Amino acid sequence: MKIGYIRVSTISQNIDRQVDALSQCGCEKIFIDKCTGTKANRPQLEKLFEQLRKNDIVIVTELSRFGRSTKDLINLVEQVESQGAQFISLKEDIDTTSAMGKFFFTIVCAFSQLQRDIIVQNTKEGLKAARARGRKGGRPKVDSKALDNAVKLYKTKTLSIKEIENVTGISKSSLYKYLNQKEVQSE
Repeated sequence: MKIGYIRVSTISQNIDRQVDALSQCGCEKIFIDKCTGTKANRPQLEKLFEQLRKNDIVIVTELSRFGRSTKDLINLVEQVESQGAQFISLKEDIDTTSAMGKFFFTIVCAFSQLQRDIIVQNTKEGLKAARARGRKGGRPKVDSKALDNAVKLYKTKTLSIKEIENVTGISKSSLYKYLNQKEVQSE
């Protein structure tokens, strides 16, 4: 049986592309996790391994959707193979049923890890350079007095959201986020 696995980092990310690709290659079951790849706890991946049988084929659209690091990818594929199943990654055209496929898989994993490490390194260097110039990272803090004023104006229903933004300097998203938090707390 062909079994697909999908992972997206956030609930709001669209899975249609991955579902379509796995369906087109004949996957009878598809397991979907909606969590960051850095989390080890992926309940649907665990279910996949519970249901995996000899001669099944686990298919992913790309390696980055399956594992968090080179070591993690290798361990996951070894787990697939230890259960008598095979592994295929569509984007990288990897099929671990052959010696060459296994070799290519290891090389691609190493390059993926290198790319990830370079991105992290560049981000850290960029933040360090910005701090050296007096800039602080992260989102700017919302002025609580301006936010209270924005809420009062919102409740009067006399100004549009755009006008409230202009008067208070509080963005629409910050205002709605605050209102939604207050609504949840009052429930």
